[in-house]
Amino acid sequence: MRIAVLDDYQGAFGALDAARRLGDHEVVVFRDSVRGAALIERLHGCEAAILLQQRTALPREVVECLDTLRMIAQTGRHTAHLDLRALAERGIVVSAVGSGTPAVTAELTWGLILAALRGLPDEVARLRAGSWQGSVGTRLIGTTLGVLGLGGIGGRVAAVGAAFGMEVLVGGRAGSADRAAAAGYAVAADTADLFTRSDVLTVHLPLNASTAGIVTADHLARMKPGALFVNTSRAGLVAPGALAAALAAGRPGRAAIDVFDDEPVLGATDPLIALPQVTATPHLGYVEWGVLETLYGSAADAILAYAAGEPTGVVTPPDEPLAGR
Repeated sequence: MRIAVLDDYQGAFGALDAARRLGDHEVVVFRDSVRGAALIERLHGCEAAILLQQRTALPREVVECLDTLRMIAQTGRHTAHLDLRALAERGIVVSAVGSGTPAVTAELTWGLILAALRGLPDEVARLRAGSWQGSVGTRLIGTTLGVLGLGGIGGRVAAVGAAFGMEVLVGGRAGSADRAAAAGYAVAADTADLFTRSDVLTVHLPLNASTAGIVTADHLARMKPGALFVNTSRAGLVAPGALAAALAAGRPGRAAIDVFDDEPVLGATDPLIALPQVTATPHLGYVEWGVLETLYGSAADAILAYAAGEPTGVVTPPDEPLAGR
């Protein structure tokens, strides 16, 4: 088969065992992102495609023009970026397989928090430019870490905060409250209370119909002027435009983000990147060698199983019509 590996930004695929295991097939790796007609052209002649997380969306208008594609190996379980009904109508099998590890996203979260509070990006740039010490950092010990969503990632972030001597305050659904109580963390009265009391507020929720826009302008306006808002989950958890407006108003005073509404962000097209109060990274939360080995390895397994006539991890369309993208 001719297999397209899409959006391999770092060119990592060729260094992984997954590439070796697909050596009997023709594999073409693309390092940039394209959409629409360019994506259709890119996939022409390919029978299978490997999609890394949600980097590539396949809406109906693209799917209906895919004339040779027969199989998609989607890494991870999330498929909201794929029009599953359109794919099924075209007879294209979708295997959603493998997952990352919460630990590496939790590590990146703390890297962003420390970088923002101690002004590390500016100090690195200043030192390289020949200057010495231009800012004063903010401590963690004795402050309040707010965690919205105490799941696999949020739980690890909370544990590190506690180790730094922070008071951990948890918000979210009943499951988060139960886990917080079991771990000895405080539980916020509601989401507004969580945002009001936190010095560092980090969001760790999946993005779905019930969580889209769950962080509102009102929530952000309740934060302290010196507080830090952190998002390494999904940009869509925050109401459109709310974070940029809140930062302009001074509440919160800073933000550290790894996710954007429209990725990849090229040429500083997202307004948050230009704000001096923002420490930003290009969605690096899961980008780590061990995670990529697992994700691409699962994709290779799925393609080999499909080639052998025994597809695995097949995802079927929902019973109801898909909502528009």
